[in-house]
Amino acid sequence: MIHGWKGAAVAAIGLSLGFLLLFFAMRAPRSMAQSAPGGQTSAKPATKTAAEVYKNIKVLKNIPAYELIPTMQFISASLGVHCDYCHVEHHFDEDTKKPKLRARGMMQMMFAIDKDHFHNHVVVTCNTCHNGSTHPAGMPAVAGTQVAMARPAHPEEHGMHVDMSSFPQPSAIVTKYVAALGGADALRKINTRVITGTMTFFGHPAPVEVYAKAPDMRASIIKTPHGEGMTIYNGHEGWASMMPQPPHPMEGSELDQASLQADFYFPLDIQKTFPSLRERPPQKVGDQDAYVVLGVRPGMPPVQFFFSKQSGLLLRMVYFTQTALGRLPQQTDYSDYREVDGVKVPFQWTVSEPEGQSTVQVTQLRQNVPVSDSKFAIPKPTGPAEH
Repeated sequence: MIHGWKGAAVAAIGLSLGFLLLFFAMRAPRSMAQSAPGGQTSAKPATKTAAEVYKNIKVLKNIPAYELIPTMQFISASLGVHCDYCHVEHHFDEDTKKPKLRARGMMQMMFAIDKDHFHNHVVVTCNTCHNGSTHPAGMPAVAGTQVAMARPAHPEEHGMHVDMSSFPQPSAIVTKYVAALGGADALRKINTRVITGTMTFFGHPAPVEVYAKAPDMRASIIKTPHGEGMTIYNGHEGWASMMPQPPHPMEGSELDQASLQADFYFPLDIQKTFPSLRERPPQKVGDQDAYVVLGVRPGMPPVQFFFSKQSGLLLRMVYFTQTALGRLPQQTDYSDYREVDGVKVPFQWTVSEPEGQSTVQVTQLRQNVPVSDSKFAIPKPTGPAEH
């Protein structure tokens, strides 16, 4: 269950809802930014470079266009700023702000360091020096001064010297997880799930709905005062929108997350989805001890799973989005597991990203109810965006 999946009866719910809802709550600009010039969107995933899609790209010309916005989010999180620190609002292509010009030089410096000293591996990033501040600290802090701990660029590499021989193998941990959810047979008896609940972000609650259908279709809807946000995956393609903006096709990590979330039986598919599962040193999740499993796929960043030593249930999942400057983490914590129709499902989860945090509380969950395929059709634009 990657994300609630981002899965098997339970899994499918967790992550997906959390990520999808946070996406709408905090990333409406991203939907617009990924639209092609003139507000039009392509029916096919873009293969163009950033320079072909966006104006005035000087340094990140050759990265995929869909990777530009996550890269900007990486910079924002590393410096602890918002878009308007470097950019002129509604005129992102202008070069009138000095921080934007400085950022270009800093990116070139970072690329040169990684090329010359780390064989082109992304080791030194914006966050290495800035760590949430616009001005990197040039000297150590004196004793007694509170200093924020730097987040590791690759958390999965921590604790490599721990003796792992006494811990269970990843396959055994996943097997216990499936059993804790109710077992493979019980999970396979569920083929649809309809969830209603509330997501709270920045102290503001908003109603949410999730429709999931086996084997791999999912639609999530959040209703805010600014419009209705949707994330849809139909088994092959995915779209996201924040009305009245037109829907845009998902690409890259955004599409990858949507496909993982839509895997209705993800707990049963973990070992197939991730050809390599590696054990990592146990950690604490809240007050619970957890086994840590690293899921590895060719050409993709790893995904971390934290399973309760006691219950076997998934407590946390960390998904990494690869950007041109480094990895962006997204952490989802699951709690309040309840048994519904013979399977356990998390009724609460919290999604944490560098930009902020949101919590979803399920109020009603129904399974094996009719869900029309029309729920997973691309949404039609409404209002001014149609013109």
